[in-house]
Amino acid sequence: MRYLIVIPTYNERESISGLLQRIDQIRAKESARKIDILIVDDNSPDGTAKLVESLAMAEVHLLHRAIKSGLGPAYLAGFTWGLERGYDFFLEMDADGSHLPEELSAMFAASDHADLVIGSRWIPGGSVVNWPWQRQVISRFGTWYASRLLRLPYKDLTSGFRVISRRAMESLPFKEIQSKGYGFQVEIAMRLHDSKFALTEVPITFVEREFGRSKMTGSIVIEAWRNVTLWGLQRLVHRR
Repeated sequence: MRYLIVIPTYNERESISGLLQRIDQIRAKESARKIDILIVDDNSPDGTAKLVESLAMAEVHLLHRAIKSGLGPAYLAGFTWGLERGYDFFLEMDADGSHLPEELSAMFAASDHADLVIGSRWIPGGSVVNWPWQRQVISRFGTWYASRLLRLPYKDLTSGFRVISRRAMESLPFKEIQSKGYGFQVEIAMRLHDSKFALTEVPITFVEREFGRSKMTGSIVIEAWRNVTLWGLQRLVHRR
């Protein structure tokens, strides 16, 4: 099976080199799986893309995008690239080191039996490290609100550490996906759940970034809240 780790980047020069080196160590241990990496860079002014190119690491690919247009579009561009090249599984991962490469093996193992594996901070065994309480409240409330309104039985719908199978990916209508920020993760889980794909959660440890600045903004939170509310109302009308 061929796996593609898709990592969107924007001004992640300080963290990307160390992250790729740690992933490379896991790739050596997971030799039974063919694991490639795709960096999707949104024209980072700090030279993230140039640094990735200079590393010249085996099976690390770089997709240049002209402008910064959000997490969702970056992932869709990476997924499209991977589908065209025949990958069997797609793994989403942050560039800032908050998702631990050392937990990749557990994610891969779970993907043997599920079409969407969500790395969850909020199930037994999951945790967060050095995260401000405000971010914890936003994350916990966001997942609670989305799961209740959309009637989805998952504890961490906003998690960005996940594996998606090719057959699940091919079912997604890329042109209809609305979310550009972290609501993208909720939308993908909702669509795959509604399409009866097998979803599971595995516990992860989420570590606050050491370098750079978080991309979370008020507009991202508002977009996610607005979209989830709209989807919830549409589902309520449909049920009635």
